Amino acid sequence: MWFPPGLGLPISLLGLASQIPLEQPSTPVKLGDIANMSVTKAPFKLKEGSDVFSPKNLLELPRPGVGIANQPGDLVLVPVSTYSFKEKKNNKSIFLAPIESTVKPLEVPLANGGDAFWLDSRTVGHAVEEGEGKDKVKVLYAISVKVDTDTTTIQIYPDSPVFIGKFPTSTAGNFRFTGRSEYLIFSDDVYEDGDITKVKEHDEAWENRGDSAYVFDDTFDRHWDTLIGPKRSSLFSVKLTQNPDHKWSLGDEYINLLRGTDHKCPIEPFGGTDDFDVSQGHVIYTTKDPKLPPAWHTKQDIHIVDLQGKNRKELTSGKQAATHNPTFNAAGDKVAWIELDEDGHESDRGKVVIYDLEKDVRYTLTQKWDRTASVISFSKDGKNIFFTAGDIARAKVFALPIPPTPSRSTTDPDLPKEYETPTALTHSGTVGDIQALSNGRLLFTRSSLTSPNDVFVIRGLDGVDLFSDDVGKKLNIDQLTKFTEDALESKNLSPGEDFWFEGAEGKNVHGWIIKPPGFKEGEKKKWPVVLLIHGGPEGAWEDGWSVRWNPNVFTQQGYVAIAINPTGSTSFGQDFVNAIKKDWGGKPFVDMQKGWKYILNKYPEIDADRAVAAGASYGGYAINWIQGHPEFGFGFKALVCHDSSFDVRFTAYATDELYFSNYEFGGRPWENDTKIALQKNNPIEFVHKWSTPQLVVHGSRDYRLVEPEGLGVFHALQQLKIPSRLVIFPDENHWVSNHGNSLKWHYEVFRWFDQFVGKHD
Repeated sequence: MWFPPGLGLPISLLGLASQIPLEQPSTPVKLGDIANMSVTKAPFKLKEGSDVFSPKNLLELPRPGVGIANQPGDLVLVPVSTYSFKEKKNNKSIFLAPIESTVKPLEVPLANGGDAFWLDSRTVGHAVEEGEGKDKVKVLYAISVKVDTDTTTIQIYPDSPVFIGKFPTSTAGNFRFTGRSEYLIFSDDVYEDGDITKVKEHDEAWENRGDSAYVFDDTFDRHWDTLIGPKRSSLFSVKLTQNPDHKWSLGDEYINLLRGTDHKCPIEPFGGTDDFDVSQGHVIYTTKDPKLPPAWHTKQDIHIVDLQGKNRKELTSGKQAATHNPTFNAAGDKVAWIELDEDGHESDRGKVVIYDLEKDVRYTLTQKWDRTASVISFSKDGKNIFFTAGDIARAKVFALPIPPTPSRSTTDPDLPKEYETPTALTHSGTVGDIQALSNGRLLFTRSSLTSPNDVFVIRGLDGVDLFSDDVGKKLNIDQLTKFTEDALESKNLSPGEDFWFEGAEGKNVHGWIIKPPGFKEGEKKKWPVVLLIHGGPEGAWEDGWSVRWNPNVFTQQGYVAIAINPTGSTSFGQDFVNAIKKDWGGKPFVDMQKGWKYILNKYPEIDADRAVAAGASYGGYAINWIQGHPEFGFGFKALVCHDSSFDVRFTAYATDELYFSNYEFGGRPWENDTKIALQKNNPIEFVHKWSTPQLVVHGSRDYRLVEPEGLGVFHALQQLKIPSRLVIFPDENHWVSNHGNSLKWHYEVFRWFDQFVGKHD
């Protein structure tokens, strides 16, 4: 998927002004002249202040991760990073918060960063890099905590942290530990021999090989932002024990659990602890099918192996496509995962599959449910299964009872009705992670349009009919953390408002309007407006927080933000997702045109003569497509495309994940039907119609949509003498992740918009 973020209706029907080319200058536009093409007298400045949520505020706001509870379920650990422009440093901490008491949360600063995870109910493992150069390794410490109910505080013992041991490399990560097995499971990148103890030796040989060449014999040559080198990801187990004096000890025998296979886990580029799980005696993991070229296929298989790397078994049927989030139940006798059907289609419907290890039976639980599940957790008693899923521009928590295991493996079991329709336990925000706890509780981490992640707990799940109509009235949901409440209190962020309209082929289409502070009904043509177009294209604007494309940052700079979820968007049913195939420039733009008309008719406060649009990835493609179709009648005065596709046929050859374009356009780019679909939906075919001022942003390390795409857009704009500017980030990939670069990105975007739709004295 390309991350985030048809036929034109007659202009008379839209009632909107067409994009009109600016008067052509008599002499070619020079790069140095572009910044002076407006009537702006003073240098542009971003709006800031105590009551303004500025881009700088966004970037310095704490960024909480997901909450992970200890085994008893009375404390939750949450990693938090906070960037300081003054220090030019990203400060990392962990917060320990109570789940069932009024004890005050404790912040534990991690001066050198690192990974934190539970060793037992009162001990946090902290793995951190130490040393320099060839001597750099990852070191494991124990941080012991005490909950003092008398002082209502969580305290760190004075002797903490206590050294436990060293790993052979500095790159070990994704730690999972269960004290019942006394084995620590983690991942690391190793060479072909699979020996973690020889990685440093091989690293030195690779670095001193005498050239800088990478040589490839297959298409998996680059991924995301990295050239594929000689290493591959693998899973390891090592003994981690406590003696009678409670002193922790790390073993020195590292077992490569994937040795003797061609398996890789976690899955690049974003895989982590969600790609494997650990029981008392086994590890379950997902891996790309090694028999298939990884750049052409999405097929992944689920395997189980014991903690010594023996007795391996594949649990998937071999007929599935991608698999995600393999998970054990508490007893270790069942596992579940998310499974897709169509190889190459990474946005196919994700179904919950359960495998009964004792009966050796696998069955699909959510075959008849038209939503995609994401994260799974079994209830502690094994009676229910919880999972997250996108639903109507939210990511909610759902529950289902676990049925009796069928007599045979099947993808479509004949289940009673109560097992077919999941029950939503939450209804707002975007839930990113869940963890079932004892005593009928469920921990979850959720963000919204007005807040980054916080941790919540649902209580009362035991003894309640989860599938009754009034289940919501019987459950208690409590918020455990408020990481950014104080910082955002005065910022007046907008929660957004849903709107619906009739889109292409009579379908109901969803969108958000996010209004700026001070927006009042009846103030005609007061507010400029920005249309934000999400990436994917199989993605969605959800009720969730973003550190890159945050609608409230746009509203706080004075714009009404419109975010439409057109054809292809997720969380509205699989047919709606699939309808974009081979039709990138079709139905989604009918939806956007109709949604745009709906908004302008409903809100006279919006000044349609001060309209702009921006998008990244597929959203950037959409900007280039709109450029070439002035008959759409949006009337935008300025555009911004970020890491866009300019020539979809070239993209089909050059992108790192070839299966993506092969699916989206129905085949490989030289096949006749695919060539027709590519040409029909290709922005490069309509450059002669371009006229609107456009800012172009691209990352040099973007291998999803490579840098020449952005250069091509800019060069076309320049030769057409259209006001344009190019911003290149040599060290960024498909996203802008560096804090300083992100601030520059925001400055350039808003400066560009202000140049054409700002009000200047």
